[in-house]
Amino acid sequence: MISASAPPEEPLTEREAQLARVAFFDGLTREALALIANATTEESHATGTKIFQYGDVGDKLFIILEGKIRISREIAGVGEEALAVLGQGEVFGEMSLVDEFPRSADARVHERCRLLVMSKEEFDNLLFVHKDLAYEVLWNCVRTLSARLRETNDKLTFLTTSGRF
Repeated sequence: MISASAPPEEPLTEREAQLARVAFFDGLTREALALIANATTEESHATGTKIFQYGDVGDKLFIILEGKIRISREIAGVGEEALAVLGQGEVFGEMSLVDEFPRSADARVHERCRLLVMSKEEFDNLLFVHKDLAYEVLWNCVRTLSARLRETNDKLTFLTTSGRF
């Protein structure tokens, strides 16, 4: 007796594999990763390039494939204050896709980078059409923002207790 088995699953595409390594997309199915992969484009930027600045309309989500991005704010009389330096596998720009407020900081290339980029329009369309995907992505977004808020609280506590605030 010959048993029929399911055909072997195709390997992930390069872009799907890149997305699978990003915490923001943890727990997503292969099909979900494929949908997101099809909605992204790739960009490369040299060190010092400003990706966006404080107050800009937020119309894109960015995923770092290689390199580093510095998130910062300009402070009058002080200059640039780095809030974070993000590396491979991290996401930035997601806040403005969720709350539709202007950018809350600058994003500048700290080290030559390659980014995957998803427009707000693609993001909204994807989540509107695929409700299960929306649920997973939005929960991952909440987890990311919550972790960043905890980190900010820790920094503020340090600054307050060290007299630097």
